[in-house]
Amino acid sequence: MPKPTVTAVDTAPTPATPPRPAASKERDAFFDNAKYAAIVLVAVGHAWEPLRDGSRTVDALYMLVYAFHMPAFIVISGYFSRGFDGRPRQLRRLVTGLVVPYVVFETAYTLFTRWTDQEPDRPVSLLDPLYLTWFLAALFLWRLTTPLWRRVRLPLPLALAMAMLATLSPSIGDDLDLQRALQFLPYFVLGLLLKPEHFWMVRRRAVRIAAVPVFAGAFVVAYWAVPRMTGSWFYHRDSAQELGAPAWYGAVMTPVLFACSLVLVACFLAWVPGRRLWCTVLGTGTLYGYLLHGFVAQGSKYFGWYDAAWVQRPLGAVVVTAVAAVVVTLLCTPPVRRMLRAAVEPDLRWLFRREAAEPAGDRAVARG
Repeated sequence: MPKPTVTAVDTAPTPATPPRPAASKERDAFFDNAKYAAIVLVAVGHAWEPLRDGSRTVDALYMLVYAFHMPAFIVISGYFSRGFDGRPRQLRRLVTGLVVPYVVFETAYTLFTRWTDQEPDRPVSLLDPLYLTWFLAALFLWRLTTPLWRRVRLPLPLALAMAMLATLSPSIGDDLDLQRALQFLPYFVLGLLLKPEHFWMVRRRAVRIAAVPVFAGAFVVAYWAVPRMTGSWFYHRDSAQELGAPAWYGAVMTPVLFACSLVLVACFLAWVPGRRLWCTVLGTGTLYGYLLHGFVAQGSKYFGWYDAAWVQRPLGAVVVTAVAAVVVTLLCTPPVRRMLRAAVEPDLRWLFRREAAEPAGDRAVARG
């Protein structure tokens, strides 16, 4: 189990050239749809965890989803961080959008898992991210270093080299889950380097068609790999030695997994619709779904929702999948966001000195 650790086809023909960029205040439906689809996969993956031991098929699907759902999220996060250069508004957003939610939910998950895991003495540690909060800590570090990645030569090879070196170092420790931040770093840096036309390339009809056999083949490979390798490689939180492999395995597996994940991310994005749908607005609230669904996932095990025999059968896996998708969808809705905005997106203007008005581009970075 991971450490107490986020569609319809667009049948319109893809234009030969990308359309003109929308006004800065208008969100791109494609990215909101992609974030919604990714957060559903995150929730479904967590819901599948208790079913893995009883089904090789579920375990293979779990491994397949873990190969690309967080990489897709991180690539998109990097893409929307391209304009980050440390201006006052952006730094305020780091505090209100990442630091405060991290503190709030790190504390909340610690208190909650004291009860669900029957560990009443579990300490509240802001240095050792618990369960899902690692992503907030990692995104904080990634965004702070964005100006550096925007200025160095060969940023992606450099980030990939750092990820490879991290797998050789079991001594990195758990502080801010730095091992995972380093191993996922190449995906974020890749997002920084992408341009709108790159996303249009993967959404071409030919890529959509090719995505079907690619995903089918990936599932076959995952099914074959289930008894032969640990899916923990896709968590990117441990060194090679901690996974029971020689140290040099990490240096080999890192670029291999990176390439495989990027192929699957491209196939995933190819099937994301670009037009506004009923779920598009939910893509603006994926952070809520990400942070909140963990309480349901943890509570489901404590209350024994997986104990019934039928849940371990194929029908049970289908029901669990549907319930997870519905729950995370509800957690992304506007009413939930309004109720919990003070915890996830607090208004802390009183905490900062007033600054002169900044360019509208900063708003796009914060909004992404």
